[in-house]
Amino acid sequence: MQPDEFRRIGHEVIDWIADYRERLGDLPVRSQVEPGWVRSRLAPLPEHGEGFAGLLADLDQVVVPGTTHWQHPGFYAYFPSNASLPSVLGDLISSGLGVQGMLWSTSPAATEVEQHLMDELVGAMGLPRSFVGGGVIQDTASSAALVAMLAALHRGSGKWRQSGVDGSETVYVSSQTHSSIERAARMAGLGEEAVRSIAVDDVLAMDVAELARQIESDVDNGRRPVLVCATIGTTGTGAIDPVAEIAEVCARHGIWLHVDAAWAGPAALCPEFRGLFAGVEKADSFCANAHKWMLTAFDLSLFWTAHPDVLVDALTILPEYLRNSATESGAVVDYRDWQIPLGRRFRSLKLWSVLRWYGLEGIRAHLRGHVDLAAKLESWVDEDSDWELVVPRSLSLLTIAHRDGDEATRRAMDAVNAEGTAFLTHTTVNGRFAVRIAIGAEATREEHVRAMWAALRSSQ
Repeated sequence: MQPDEFRRIGHEVIDWIADYRERLGDLPVRSQVEPGWVRSRLAPLPEHGEGFAGLLADLDQVVVPGTTHWQHPGFYAYFPSNASLPSVLGDLISSGLGVQGMLWSTSPAATEVEQHLMDELVGAMGLPRSFVGGGVIQDTASSAALVAMLAALHRGSGKWRQSGVDGSETVYVSSQTHSSIERAARMAGLGEEAVRSIAVDDVLAMDVAELARQIESDVDNGRRPVLVCATIGTTGTGAIDPVAEIAEVCARHGIWLHVDAAWAGPAALCPEFRGLFAGVEKADSFCANAHKWMLTAFDLSLFWTAHPDVLVDALTILPEYLRNSATESGAVVDYRDWQIPLGRRFRSLKLWSVLRWYGLEGIRAHLRGHVDLAAKLESWVDEDSDWELVVPRSLSLLTIAHRDGDEATRRAMDAVNAEGTAFLTHTTVNGRFAVRIAIGAEATREEHVRAMWAALRSSQ
């Protein structure tokens, strides 16, 4: 493909994306196809190139019907995934440059734009100054959890043992913590038996007294506690762990404290929400996903550590073919040593595009708008005789249930999802089936929330 062909076809592709976004609200949120439907409509691979016309036709006829539309204004499931159009353009620029930014020397701009954005966001989000110089973009919060765990293991042992771990290590989560921490323990070689699940209180936040008792018991039994994960905004209900109190327990035992704020983290851009982040200044690492609620297309997870030297020391292996004068000068950062894979994309371009287009105030307005919508929905639920909140609202996330019991709640949720204008998912709270309503899609407005709530109420 020559540049003139790219220019012509690129206009067609951009037009297709713009047309898709314009008609998105008219599509059912969830794909209506059966398993195997998409594959049955795909042709064999062509022996000879055939251009883009057929591909664009397949997008309309096969891909769109087979897609669940995460950018739909009626998407309230899981957590938002804000692929704003400025971030789409930033991703396109990144792909167009085709950078492999594993070393500073392989693309100085890829490294230094990322460093600049991560350091600037420390101030913009009110994060501790100890994170300046310790920021890196990971693909997801799962990878962030794994590198935090590897750094914690490295700090705890002083060096990697030849056998990796010795079986005495323990990791602490609450019953509401994301499964990525347990998965990270498996990948780090600790196994499931190393993970301690700590009980939660009546608002589903980690019980600090129980955490302290479990750690002391493990220490008495010859175990080596290495990491505690506190969460600001759990997946199920948006619960917020008492980070400051957890940090005190960690400090007494020299345990790495990782704070997972994958969904709620961007809310720290708004000063009025920073009380939720009390104690983060005592954390060893912190994660927030820009690809959830911060208008940046998947995948882009913001990760900071107060101990970048420990992280780099844990992950650095320098074969001869990667040696270069810039690295050996000690004057540059090589982000390959801050992550699991060697190679890395120029992800910061899509975040930079978002920040330049919206500005910090534009992103704050985006976040505040969703919190305001959730507060309105909360007031409607409070006034309703059939529905109730099962836990307090958390920012833009509500967890509600029908007073008639689990079957009534499930039936209402299923009816709304089948109707197609909204998509809801569920959780369980103390054994009770509950609907999660995560307001966060960029296009969602009050009329969409009102329509969803009316559909939920009328579905009995």
